[in-house]
Amino acid sequence: MSVDESHELGDELPTPAGSLAAQFVELADVLLTAPTVNEVLTKVMYAARAVVADAGEVSVTVRAPDGRFHTPVATALFAERLDVLQYDLDEGPCVEATRTPGLGLTASADLRHSVEFPRWGPVAAELGVRSVLAVGLFPGGEPPRMGALNFYSPVPNGLDGADRDIALILAAHASTALATTTAFTASELESAQLRTALDSRDVIGQAKGILMERRGISADEAFEVLRAASQNLNIKLTDVARTLAANRAQI
Repeated sequence: MSVDESHELGDELPTPAGSLAAQFVELADVLLTAPTVNEVLTKVMYAARAVVADAGEVSVTVRAPDGRFHTPVATALFAERLDVLQYDLDEGPCVEATRTPGLGLTASADLRHSVEFPRWGPVAAELGVRSVLAVGLFPGGEPPRMGALNFYSPVPNGLDGADRDIALILAAHASTALATTTAFTASELESAQLRTALDSRDVIGQAKGILMERRGISADEAFEVLRAASQNLNIKLTDVARTLAANRAQI
């Protein structure tokens, strides 16, 4: 989902209202009922902007298994630009939140004079953001984490009054959505790999049986015939077996 699309979706969703408890109950329900992880992240993102004091714009950073970062949802294109700049520089709160031990909280009260982010900070200040807070996903988990929940304010010290505990709870909701998706993807991959392994075993077994029948050799000898053909032809053993099984009438 693009940033613009996530913004449209967020506009359609009602801004969380009422007590904090009611808002978190609603978020928990979204975790169970939302059809996509992006929808969950979008809901968390807009809830974060609504309940964290002085959060001007909010985004979610996701870290891929290969270490690359991207921003699946953001309240404004401006927030995504701030994220991408961090990815390019390999410096900034959303990047550091994935690497910081403990709760994974990273912040800077005045980016124009940032000691924490000396390269990204001044550039971000020129773009209009002066203070920042990011929380790693999962909070408290071991780095490298799967991403970060990022808060941007246009004024210096703008996030000093932000409730860190609320930010951590919101980050935990986003983390759960991402972890569920990751687990589901891993499960699908494992199933696909298992199916491939079983298919390979079956076709190799068929080829061995054909060779044993036609040549009167043992199972070990049949396997050695297949292995030698695979090496000599520089073709995967499974492909050799599949070809042999498909042409059994000519053998």
